[in-house]
Amino acid sequence: MKFGIHAGPQNLTMDELKRLWHTADTRGFHWVSVWDHFYANPLESREDPCFEAVAAMAGLAALTQNVRVGCLVFCALFRNPGVLAKAAVTIDHLSGGRADIGIGAGWFEEEFKDFGYGFPPLGKRLDQLEEALTIIRSLWHDEETNFKGEYYDMQGAVCAPKPLNPGMRLWIGGTGKERTPRIAAQYGDGFNLPYVPPKAAAVRFARMREHCERLGRDPAEIETSVNLGFYLGADERQIPAHIAPGSVVGSSQQAIDKVAEYVEMGVEGLNIAFRPPVNWEALEQYIEEVMPAFQ
Repeated sequence: MKFGIHAGPQNLTMDELKRLWHTADTRGFHWVSVWDHFYANPLESREDPCFEAVAAMAGLAALTQNVRVGCLVFCALFRNPGVLAKAAVTIDHLSGGRADIGIGAGWFEEEFKDFGYGFPPLGKRLDQLEEALTIIRSLWHDEETNFKGEYYDMQGAVCAPKPLNPGMRLWIGGTGKERTPRIAAQYGDGFNLPYVPPKAAAVRFARMREHCERLGRDPAEIETSVNLGFYLGADERQIPAHIAPGSVVGSSQQAIDKVAEYVEMGVEGLNIAFRPPVNWEALEQYIEEVMPAFQ
């Protein structure tokens, strides 16, 4: 099992974020990531601090030495895909070849509207996501990118330099039942599910494998991971109901039992996700008592 930390840059000071990143980098974690929002979520106040994701990921890359660094996930509609592809390559070089990026269609309506992106229907957001993925993959791997679609027209674009790591992964993130697994099968190097219980994760990954079969692709090429809410030591009644089934809750043994369920179904990576304030004692308990059971 590849253990990770998923630290949203919201309602935390930069010093707290750097402490989390340092912990991930020095205590045996494989992965650390940020997320891409303009507002803290759940949205309680627009005044709650929330750092921008590309800049945060660049800082994460520069301040770590060992872990893979990423974002789960960038919203495809927030940035031109050429700009995002170039930013990802820059961060990969900053990290010495440790960068991956995840991309999704977005869901947070208030930030879409407030920042001038409207809020297209889900189908159109997924259409735009697919165009963005096509462009990013081409910019990373092809000598020249020529693409004309409904949302983007890019002719003669050259991305230089290429990623330092030729195998830099493009993760697809989201919990959609049908189209998201197909998009992961068609475009992804990784498929990440946020806050889903083991049985639901098994269904989504099975759908992805079915689409791989139809597309003639080996599903083993696509890495899998799940983000889990981190509430070790907390009472389940204190946790938002919609993410409780996909969270680490209770004692160390309960956490071990939960992780074991994901191991049994073949998930390759589990990332604990923090909502502030960070329970540093619980994180230490997780590192000392839970992770060694699977390493």
